[in-house]
Amino acid sequence: MKKIGWMWLAGLAFASSVQAQKIEEVLQSVEQNNKELQAVFHSTEAAKMEVQTQNNLEDPSVEYSPFFAKGIDGMASSELVVTQGFDFPTLYAARNRSGKLQKDVLDRQQQALRRDILLQAKNLCLDLIRLNQEQALLMERQKNADALLQLFEKRLKEGDANALEVNKIKMERMKVQTEVAQNHAAHRTALQQLLAMNGNLPLEFAEDRYPAVEAIRDYHTLYNEVMMQDADLQAADAASRAAEEQVSVNKQNWLPKLEVGYRRNTSVGEKSNGFLVGGSFPIFSNRKKLKIAKAQALSANLQLDNTRLQVEARIQGQFNEMQQLQEAMQAYDVPLMHHTLRLLYDAVTAGQLSIIDFYVEADNVYGNLQSYITLENQYQKLMADIYKNRL
Repeated sequence: MKKIGWMWLAGLAFASSVQAQKIEEVLQSVEQNNKELQAVFHSTEAAKMEVQTQNNLEDPSVEYSPFFAKGIDGMASSELVVTQGFDFPTLYAARNRSGKLQKDVLDRQQQALRRDILLQAKNLCLDLIRLNQEQALLMERQKNADALLQLFEKRLKEGDANALEVNKIKMERMKVQTEVAQNHAAHRTALQQLLAMNGNLPLEFAEDRYPAVEAIRDYHTLYNEVMMQDADLQAADAASRAAEEQVSVNKQNWLPKLEVGYRRNTSVGEKSNGFLVGGSFPIFSNRKKLKIAKAQALSANLQLDNTRLQVEARIQGQFNEMQQLQEAMQAYDVPLMHHTLRLLYDAVTAGQLSIIDFYVEADNVYGNLQSYITLENQYQKLMADIYKNRL
């Protein structure tokens, strides 16, 4: 047992030394190859170009009218009108400012989606680390069961053990084999999900140690960082500012639309050229647009307040949960549990402990080790969510 345990620990140490920064490499690959991110990138670019078109000039207009009269061969006269309409000049400047804010909203929304996708990929990596740790623990149990079965079958032949003890070991082996199969299935499922997020391009991920996590000094430090960096809050703030600017744009929609052009009239023996100047007043087309813009701005401000409240509540909840998980993890003495397993194994192989008593005690220790693995995974995923805006 001592040899097996030390080989297992050495294997973990070697694996952690050769696979440093592996999660970061996976996240970089996902960011480059994720189809949803690629689709959103192009969709965002299209939406930005659509925003730019809102400030385009109107299309020029060309009209040509020939006139005919009795007693005159061909055209008696004709008229050519070329016009160009445009909004009041200050409206273009206002729409330009509004367009920049709308583009900023699109960028913030894209960043929030990118963060969420990378967080999902990181959580899958953390789950794979947990499954790898569970697999190592199951392999240790399986090796112990195999060694004990070989030992007690020999003792059974020599008359130093009974069939009940051998059957107990066989039942333990069946239980472990079932858990190993379940572990492999869960591992394949998580890895396949990660591959799908990477555009089904190959990934190699075999870490069984979590990366170091920066400790949180105090609540206020965490609060200030999240409130400044949270992508959802930044997107909501950008949407609020864009909605307020849209109100300013609509306040200028009452200004007249202008039109200038060139006019040419021809008749038999006469030609005349002139300019065309005109305008239109948006008395009916602008009706209620300002009220609509103000209502949308109010909605965006309320949404910003709601997002801020949700983020603040999430920070408080996560900070409390982090403290509870840290206290729970500190209650576990992992080296002591592994040492206890070695002592139990030595005792049962030396004949100082019955196989029934061995499995009663060993199952309790293995259960505690499994609980610690699960608890550590919860802590790592919680910290990943807390620091998600750093991704």
